[in-house]
Amino acid sequence: MPPSLEPRVDIAPVRRFRDPTYRPQAATLGALREKIDALDAQIVALLAERALCVRDATRFKRDAFQVAAPERQAAVFARVRMLADAHAADFPSLPDVVEAAYRVLVAGFIAGEERFFAETEPIPT
Repeated sequence: MPPSLEPRVDIAPVRRFRDPTYRPQAATLGALREKIDALDAQIVALLAERALCVRDATRFKRDAFQVAAPERQAAVFARVRMLADAHAADFPSLPDVVEAAYRVLVAGFIAGEERFFAETEPIPT
């Protein structure tokens, strides 16, 4: 059997879901990829905005433990998992995907915040 080629992006679907209530998101793979690319741009912009909030949060932390904020991390993971649960009917593994993504994101944000923390100084009281 010859190796599979990348799917064409300009043709109608070659498969369908058996579920009669399924609602397609686009008519072609190309249109879906354009939609995904646009969503990615929005997601990155939101992550950049979140990063600025994380950076600013550094001003309120007294030490490295507060930067890591393990209780806050646990609360964030539980909250985003709950938010994803609301969409799990359409994509059952979404809560796992979202939680895993947030675990990576938060680890990266904490590493960045640790660097920013080193660039701050206590405000004299």
